[in-house]
Amino acid sequence: MSPMLKTINILNKRAKFDYEIIETYTAGIVLTGTEIKSIRIGKANITEGFCEFHNHELFAINTQIDEYLYGNQFNHKAKSERKLLLNKRELKKLERAMDTKGLTIIPLKLFTNEKGIAKLDIGLCRGKKTYDKRESLKEADTKRDIDRIKKAF
Repeated sequence: MSPMLKTINILNKRAKFDYEIIETYTAGIVLTGTEIKSIRIGKANITEGFCEFHNHELFAINTQIDEYLYGNQFNHKAKSERKLLLNKRELKKLERAMDTKGLTIIPLKLFTNEKGIAKLDIGLCRGKKTYDKRESLKEADTKRDIDRIKKAF
């Protein structure tokens, strides 16, 4: 049997670089048995994912959960729409925000809680312009240089 990792923490590292995160929410995900097994062994990727509304329900699209290695004919598709679970108030707030031009919902982190249930941190984001990305890189470089100087003393 494959080893199950204790804490699952799959991050979308591009999100903070490409987007300005306005608000974050934690949502549950509707998964099948083989999908949760793949997540528990760490076989998922959310960097290319985004979220959309269909009939007032939120779906994570283009998130990849690899097929379960030991699955049979009941295995899941790697890339499929997965329904996200939020309460009505949060869904309405997000849907109104999505009507605003330039805002999108991006998956930030896929993790399992202490009960072993998979959760997805999503963020209401605005895309950064190229000069904003350059500014982020400059800030990271200066922070790295300051930390390096502090460490020397």
